[in-house]
Amino acid sequence: MILPTVSADLQLIRQGHPLIDVRAPVEFAKGALPGAVNLPLMDDEERRRVGIAYKEQGQQAAIALGNELVSGAVKEARMAAWRDYLTRHPEAVIYCFRGGLRSQIVQQWLAESGMVRPRIEGGWKALRQRLLVHIDGAAQQPLLVVGGLTGCAKTVLINRLANGVDLEGFAKHKGSAFGRSPEPPPCQIDFEHWLSKRLLELPGPLVVEDESRQIGEVNVPLSFWGAMERAPRLRVEMPLDWRLEQLRRDYILDLEHAYQLRYGPEEGWQRMCQQLSNALLRLKKRLGNARLQRLQRLQALAFTAHEQGNTQAHEAWLAPLLTEYYDPMYRYHLERQRDAFVPEYHVGDWESCLAAARQWSLDQAAAR
Repeated sequence: MILPTVSADLQLIRQGHPLIDVRAPVEFAKGALPGAVNLPLMDDEERRRVGIAYKEQGQQAAIALGNELVSGAVKEARMAAWRDYLTRHPEAVIYCFRGGLRSQIVQQWLAESGMVRPRIEGGWKALRQRLLVHIDGAAQQPLLVVGGLTGCAKTVLINRLANGVDLEGFAKHKGSAFGRSPEPPPCQIDFEHWLSKRLLELPGPLVVEDESRQIGEVNVPLSFWGAMERAPRLRVEMPLDWRLEQLRRDYILDLEHAYQLRYGPEEGWQRMCQQLSNALLRLKKRLGNARLQRLQRLQALAFTAHEQGNTQAHEAWLAPLLTEYYDPMYRYHLERQRDAFVPEYHVGDWESCLAAARQWSLDQAAAR
């Protein structure tokens, strides 16, 4: 039987096409194609044993061992999973690492049961390469970078724009020592794939937040990072009390809610407090012992007040953290940009910057 294939076309990702990844769970965890579901042909131990057989005895021995391991009730269970998914997503496409033996075996078994579905030519590797090439191409699109002091709601602004690219959202990290999420961070490959998928949706001008190249556990691809470094800046300026209120909601209330949703009220509260305490401790070298100890005391008092219903108490440690650490650090960053003659497109309050970003986008689109 001739088994059908489809090319490793970015339209599969752009259109959110259902995908079945038949690689082992350990491979899937290291990076998958956006939107794929992992329904493996072999589990991790089976894959390990087949790999050893391949190295020591060759392909035929590996195939024979694979057929032995995935047979009987094991094969029936995996067939049932594939068939169930295809019943719900009849247009799904199958892939393995290189579009080779594993996806062909799954295709063959499904076809014998009456369900014929294509596999991706070149598999995961071919489509990943195209996703990375697309990021490099998107780095040539017009780009505007939104900067500003900590607490200026830059991420909120990005997400108000139809052409905003939320790098922190893909990284599951807010970009500072206090930015960790209760959710596990993505691997580098998944971050790149989801970024590329978003860029596929935006062929015109792009707006991103001013970031370090490393965001949490991942790095912005070098080509895109270089474009960010050269791009014009839009700078949000808001008063300290406005920024403190934003931080209280974003880094305290929203974080508490996220932890409690994941772990329950008691454990979620403990985990949130531990995260914020650890984040402060990670700044020890830059803050110095005396300043760190003062902020730790204020933070501990804020936790006690928070439990009693007074979340405003966090401003007692957030305010000096901003004015004594984050604000001077950002102003130094700003001076370096000026020394490098990075163009500044607009400076103003949050609403005027949102309007300016929209106008810049319209102007850039009209000029193309």
